[in-house]
Amino acid sequence: MGLNVEKIREDFPVMKREIHGKPIIYFDNACMTMRPVQVIEKINEYYNEYPACGERSSHKLGKRVDEGVDQARESLKKFIGARHTKEVIFTKNTTEGINLVANTIDLNKGDVVLGTDREHNSNLLPWQKLASLAGTKHEIVDPNPDDTFSIENFEKKMSRDVKLVSIIHTSNVDGTTIPIKEVIKIAHDHKALVLVDAAQSIPHHDVNVRKLDADFLAFSGHKMLGPSGTGVLYGKEHLLKKMPPFMVGGGTVEDTTHTNATFDEPPDKFEAGLQNYAGIIGLGEAARYLMRIGKDNIQKHEIALNRRVTDGVGDLVDIIGPNEPEKRSGIFSFNYKKVDSHEISMMLDEMENICTRAGAHCVHSWFNAHNINGSCRASFYFYNTPEECDKFVDTLKKVIDVVK
Repeated sequence: MGLNVEKIREDFPVMKREIHGKPIIYFDNACMTMRPVQVIEKINEYYNEYPACGERSSHKLGKRVDEGVDQARESLKKFIGARHTKEVIFTKNTTEGINLVANTIDLNKGDVVLGTDREHNSNLLPWQKLASLAGTKHEIVDPNPDDTFSIENFEKKMSRDVKLVSIIHTSNVDGTTIPIKEVIKIAHDHKALVLVDAAQSIPHHDVNVRKLDADFLAFSGHKMLGPSGTGVLYGKEHLLKKMPPFMVGGGTVEDTTHTNATFDEPPDKFEAGLQNYAGIIGLGEAARYLMRIGKDNIQKHEIALNRRVTDGVGDLVDIIGPNEPEKRSGIFSFNYKKVDSHEISMMLDEMENICTRAGAHCVHSWFNAHNINGSCRASFYFYNTPEECDKFVDTLKKVIDVVK
């Protein structure tokens, strides 16, 4: 059964807005998704009904905060298929989750961290920094000749020196998804741990950490209908227990003296300071909303939209990634001749309020390696419509007529 997109769009206030008499066509979902009224109301519920401090307060308002956070953690546990809520750590975003692991995992001089050639800066810079400070190494898996992920090259790269594979699941450059379950099995066969950057896959694909056997997995709330400044790091319980805290302070300890401290168990020891209670509670509602919609429904809808756009203008532009929309999920990333991607993006916005993203998408390393200055990226989600895609196709053709 397909999605009732028109009914779904009623949940998103921004879809009803117009600018200069024209509706907004939001195709920047790989950067940040819109929020449904259910999430907005949940955030407002905190500020209107129980805007108090959790974790520390014994009064009724504080207990209500604790209940909201506990419910959110339970929803996120179910959302990713974790075994225990203590394996769900709240963060600000994917970036913080990856940095948490990079700063607490036991890696020594000469140990190798392995990634792909198209890692987001959030999954590249922490390992470059660790290499400069601790003498570890960050190595890249070369792609196939067609620039797709190579499982053969990945397996060749594995050695006894590889202690961690920190790898993107779905690329925000072109929407391609790597065979992560196979990657994890190969890594585990070589005694290496795996950290999955799931920022781009969690909102669109069914991701179950136990079925994948992932050791760590990080994602952001703002890419899955949740509030900005929210995210999750999943970690297997036995691994989290061995890791020292990343940031320390209030909420991370059982007790302190003037000279030492006794730290809490996970997840508390990784959640220092007063938390973003409203954001966490809103993130829990976002997870529940997506579970009601269904990831399979989302994926099928996105591919249909991508196919519609690809059929409309795919032969006029240079597509980043495979030509087949099925392999690019909900991302249509492209360039036109030598025209700057920012110029195309701005013209789409000025002409028809079509929101796209231009530039290197925080994956400068990949674009530099390919001598490309960036791309214009349209990214779709389940609340987008075929009619919006048709408007995008027509408008892009007009843009091409102007700049060619």
